[in-house]
Amino acid sequence: MMNMNSDLQPSPMDVIDRAAGLQASDRLYAARRFRATAIEHTQASHDALLFDAVEGLSVSDRLKVAIDVCQASQATTLTRHYQALLADPVRAQDTLSPAAAAMQQWARTLTLDPRKGDQSSLQALKASGLSDAAVVALAQLVAFLSYQTRVVAGLRALAASPAPDAQAQAQAQAQDSKVSPTNGSANPGVIRINGFTNETLQWRSWLTPVHIDQASSEQLAVLDESHPQARTSDYYLTLVHQPRMLQHRSTAYNAIMYAPGGLPRAERELGALVVSVTNGCVYCTSVHAQRYTQLAKRTDTVEQVFQDPSTAGSTPRERAIARLAQAVTLRPHALGPQDLAPLQALGFSDEDLIDLLHATAIFGWANRLMHNLGEPVFSATF
Repeated sequence: MMNMNSDLQPSPMDVIDRAAGLQASDRLYAARRFRATAIEHTQASHDALLFDAVEGLSVSDRLKVAIDVCQASQATTLTRHYQALLADPVRAQDTLSPAAAAMQQWARTLTLDPRKGDQSSLQALKASGLSDAAVVALAQLVAFLSYQTRVVAGLRALAASPAPDAQAQAQAQAQDSKVSPTNGSANPGVIRINGFTNETLQWRSWLTPVHIDQASSEQLAVLDESHPQARTSDYYLTLVHQPRMLQHRSTAYNAIMYAPGGLPRAERELGALVVSVTNGCVYCTSVHAQRYTQLAKRTDTVEQVFQDPSTAGSTPRERAIARLAQAVTLRPHALGPQDLAPLQALGFSDEDLIDLLHATAIFGWANRLMHNLGEPVFSATF
C-alpha cells in the first residue's frame, strides 16, 4: 500500500541557499532577504509539493520526478539534494505508482520544452491512473522545479560576479535615466504578431475544475487569497485541487511580481513577457503584454518582443533585460557572470538582479501550468 503520510520532514535550511552555496555572511544571502515573503513561500512550496499527502503520488514518486527534472536541467546541486531525500530510510516504505514511468516522461518533456505539452499528453497521465488532483500536484511540482533550478543557477552566476561598486552604480543609473526609448509609440489597437496578441483571452482547463459550490472552506479561502477573480477562473479552480500548493505558489508569485521597491514593476513585467513568448505561452503573453503596456505607457517594446524577443528592446536597459530573460529561460545551466555584466554596467544592484531572476524564473513555473493544463480561448476574429 502506498504510504500517504508526510513522514519525512524537510531540512530547516533553505534549499535554494544551500544549492546556490550561500552562507549567512554572503552579500547575496542578505540581498535575497529583500524579498523575504517570496523566499518563505518558495521554501514552503518545496515542502508542500514533496511532502503533503497526495492520493496516487508517494513522496518517492515525486522525488524521482525531481531528480529526473534536475538531471535534465543540469542542476547538479539540486540533483544531489533530491537524491539525498530519496535515500532516507523512510522512503523504503513507499510503493511507486503504476504511473511512475508516464510521470517521469511527461516531466522531462515539459522541463526541456514546455511548448510540447498538449491535451493528449495530459490525458495519457490520467489514463495511467492519476486523478485530476494528482495531475495538478505533479504539474505544480514540475513547474516549481523549473523555477527553482533557474533561481539557483542565477544566484550561482551572481555569486561569481564582482560585488557592485556603489559609485559606479550611481553613475550608471544617472546615465541610464537620460536614455529615452528610440520609438516610444503606443498602439491603441489590438496587436497580433506571430500568433501572440495583447487581446484579453479566456482560458479553458483540460482537467475538471473544482465546482465553486462544492469547494471546501480551505479551497475558498485560498482562492480568495490568490486572485480577485479566482472564484470564476478555470485556472485557479483547477489549481485549487491542491489548495496548499496553490496558496504558497500564489503568495510567492504576488511577492515577486507586485511587491513595492526593487526593480520597477514594468521591468519585471518585461521579463515575464519575454519568457512567455519564448516558452510559447499565448495566454500568459496576452496578460503580461497588457500589464507592461499599462505600466510603461508604450507598446513598441511589446511589438518587438512579439516579433523576436532575442532582439527586442527600445533602450539599452530593455535590451539587457530581454537578453537575460531569454538566457534564464533557454540555458539556465550555462548562466554565468557574462550574462549579468550588461545589467550591472547599467547600474542594476544585487537586489534588482534577484528581482529580475525571480520574475523570469517564476514564469517558467507559470507558463508550465497555463500552457500544459489547458488552452487559451481566442476571440472569433483572431
